[in-house]
Amino acid sequence: MLNIKVVNRSKHPLPEYATPQSAGLDLRANLSEDVTLPSLGRALIKTGLYLQLPQGYEAQIRPRSGLALKHGLSLANCVGTIDADYRGEIGVIMINLSNNPYTIQDGDRIAQIVIAQVEQIQLERVLMLDESERSGGGFGSTGKD
Repeated sequence: MLNIKVVNRSKHPLPEYATPQSAGLDLRANLSEDVTLPSLGRALIKTGLYLQLPQGYEAQIRPRSGLALKHGLSLANCVGTIDADYRGEIGVIMINLSNNPYTIQDGDRIAQIVIAQVEQIQLERVLMLDESERSGGGFGSTGKD
């Protein structure tokens, strides 16, 4: 198991996995007052958490499926990436895609965080790529929606 150093300046416990096989830990809003998102409104919601990731890892901030289905809430940047050298507070850019206002309260579970191993690459400039079965086919080229 990988140990990640975390500073918790929120009023809430550290994020936890909901089940033994969960991939993500729930992040909670750390607010001094409620934030109401109007339809199509967005806001940066702070968590009070600061991470120290080891080199070769990232933290991915992902939407919570229940908030998306029930209330139309998602993340404005789809998936947020926290690089290993970032030491600032984790913030979540929430967006309300519904037709109704939604109020986020202190302690609400607003997103999930997944820690993933990443590798930096070196690009090699070439004039042509090797052929493959699919080649340049995309955007519905397999005949499936």
